Amino acid sequence: MAPSIAQCAVGAALAWLVAKEVLGHPSPFFAPIAVVVCVGVGLGQRLRRAVELVVGVSLGVGVGDLLVSWIGSGVWQIALVVALAMAVAVLLDSGSLIVLQAGSSAVLVATLLPPTGLGGLNRMIDALVGGLMGLTAIALLPASPSGLAKRHAMGMFGALADALRQVAEAIERNDAALATRALEAARGSHTSVEEFKQALETSREIATISPLHRHRRPRLEGYEKAAVPLDHALRNARVLARRAIVALDGSSTLPPWLPYALRDLAEAALLLRDELAAGRPPERSGLAVLSVASRQVPGRWGFSADVMIAQLRSIIVDLLQATGTEREEAVAALPPLDVPPPPGMPPDAPPGGPSGSGDEGDRTPDEKDLAGANVTLMSQRSAKVERC
Repeated sequence: MAPSIAQCAVGAALAWLVAKEVLGHPSPFFAPIAVVVCVGVGLGQRLRRAVELVVGVSLGVGVGDLLVSWIGSGVWQIALVVALAMAVAVLLDSGSLIVLQAGSSAVLVATLLPPTGLGGLNRMIDALVGGLMGLTAIALLPASPSGLAKRHAMGMFGALADALRQVAEAIERNDAALATRALEAARGSHTSVEEFKQALETSREIATISPLHRHRRPRLEGYEKAAVPLDHALRNARVLARRAIVALDGSSTLPPWLPYALRDLAEAALLLRDELAAGRPPERSGLAVLSVASRQVPGRWGFSADVMIAQLRSIIVDLLQATGTEREEAVAALPPLDVPPPPGMPPDAPPGGPSGSGDEGDRTPDEKDLAGANVTLMSQRSAKVERC
């Protein structure tokens, strides 16, 4: 927030100075306004905002000057000018900023700033000057791109680790209410995901625009590789927590090694967070995830347990991909879970756990817990569920 405020302040002053003293425009208020809109105080596509602002102001001023010089100012003239300016903007680009700038600029021209000589052209130039000064301020007074990505990635890694730990604790305590709280907390991670995506996009822009931080571009690559897999891992963690609620409510038999695996996977996620923050190759975290994968015990425990194991395996694949491993290699690292049927049992017999009984009765009618999942192949009998 603080760097953005400083960029807005310095850029607005520079834009006014250039437009008034260098270009000789008497009241170039469009220039500092353009800086504030371009830079803003949030994250996002600043380059795109600058282009949309300049185009939107140019459209609004151009259409407004042209029509007002022909039809004058008044109530119906304002309605016509705004409608035409915004319609032209929508035809060129559906972005909200360009449409709003076209409409607001047309209003100013039709009410406060009637066209006089080169006034319309000067206002277009002022908008261009403001956009350029805004980008200059971003380049010369930038936030650290790697620090920005690191700060927002913390929320994603923390949400994933917390969800895995809470589900593990819920299994150990046989507490469906605790699993419900884990699901609710995991659902709240969507905000962290969106903020991280915006922060990563802003970081890439800073590293591209600013010569001061161009050398930090390689440090962003680790976060870029991890962004999508982390999003998938959080989705799978939500599915895991939802199925844990069903399993614990139905007194399903769950493998005793599952909570230990979930805790170890949470630690691996935090280790990946630390390695990315330090700019180190995520080697130790990759080995930690592989260690969790290798400790799975073959067996079929019933529907709910099998779904939870499938989600665990999917999160393992996601975290391996977050370390830079190709998906095919990550899937190949998973041990097989199929076990040969006991003598005398047909191969297509319903799966059951070590006690010989499955928990098919706890299937829910709509199986919402599989929505958005990235379930890896458990066996030839497992359903293939695609990412949403």
